[in-house]
Amino acid sequence: MGRFIVIVLDSFGVGQMMDVPEVRPHDVGSNTAKHIIEQVPDIHIPNLLQLGLMNTIGEDIDNFRSNPQANIGRSELKHHGADSFLGHQEIMGTNPPEPLNQPFSEMIDEVEGTLMQHGYKVMRYPKDSKPQILVVNDCVTIGDNLETDLGQVFNVSSALDLIDFSEVKKIGALVRETVKVSRVITFGGEGITLDNLLNAQKTIEHKYAGVDAPESGVYKKGYQVVHMGYGINPKVQIQSILENESIPVVFGGKVADIIQTQKGELYPGVDTEKLFEQFIDRIETIKHGFFCLNVQETDLAGHGEDVIKYAKILEIADQNIGKIITMLNENDYLIITADHGNDPTIGHSQHTREYVPVLIYNKDISSRDIGIRKTMSDTAATVADYFGTNMPQDGESYLKDIVVE
Repeated sequence: MGRFIVIVLDSFGVGQMMDVPEVRPHDVGSNTAKHIIEQVPDIHIPNLLQLGLMNTIGEDIDNFRSNPQANIGRSELKHHGADSFLGHQEIMGTNPPEPLNQPFSEMIDEVEGTLMQHGYKVMRYPKDSKPQILVVNDCVTIGDNLETDLGQVFNVSSALDLIDFSEVKKIGALVRETVKVSRVITFGGEGITLDNLLNAQKTIEHKYAGVDAPESGVYKKGYQVVHMGYGINPKVQIQSILENESIPVVFGGKVADIIQTQKGELYPGVDTEKLFEQFIDRIETIKHGFFCLNVQETDLAGHGEDVIKYAKILEIADQNIGKIITMLNENDYLIITADHGNDPTIGHSQHTREYVPVLIYNKDISSRDIGIRKTMSDTAATVADYFGTNMPQDGESYLKDIVVE
């Protein structure tokens, strides 16, 4: 037994799912990986290509070719929509329930009342029209998340030059206690003001009101975030199962923010290069365990509809994936996957419902194809199979298809 490593390239989908025309018509035509390669033809991602990226896209593009020796598969999203929080719960072996769908406007009275009871200064914006968002202590806004499936996520956005993030988290916790949507994202950035947040306030369908986070500039400097979920039982997920067996668990990036763990080593953060440095250090030190890293900056570039930035982050990730490959022995497995798509060329800034790649590396196997998986939980089941533990709530192991013969 050795190391089982999962790297989630956040939002790196490989083509729209079959149900998209019916359930998400605005995602028709999405293919995040393909469109980035087409628009940035000089992108340098040799390791992803060697691992079989073009195989999962399903076609070659100019000099970007499939690799017949690659070990590959694709996975559907079992959760409803295309959500990072639910996607990661699925990757960890959960069958996420269909979340409550509710605009913030239906909960604004309750949230306002809760915050005022706890001594916060609260006002509504805009004053003369609806739907509205809340402004707290002149530095925090609360409203709908406009970047993912509408009605499932509320955002608590803040200007961290004006308030400490520890106080923002207290506000977020009060919102979380009050509402029942699947997620409350509590975050903030430096170098912005309340005016930046309010100037990025938008309304969609005369029903959803929130702050366009990329437009506000909140991601650009000193970004901090905590994802507060609802209705997820971590005890049935792979990290808890492994911890009960005293198997080390290491989480880096956004996965450290949104997956609950009691004993795992956590390295949250956003900067891709720094996260890989920490992650590689732990891989060098720990010779037996489960490692998972989320590369969030790809998703941020997708929300910003910034193809060039997306490509640059992919290049950083690719280079570091190459470093990790050189460190692995015959007992180690590396999986490169994603949690949904976020095609920056599709014409909107929200996630896209796409198949995700499953790129598999072990130094002694080649030309394995695990097909199209019905759920991303299959990777969690494979981790459990690899370590010989109980299975998570959901998923079917594909270990038999990738073991060394």
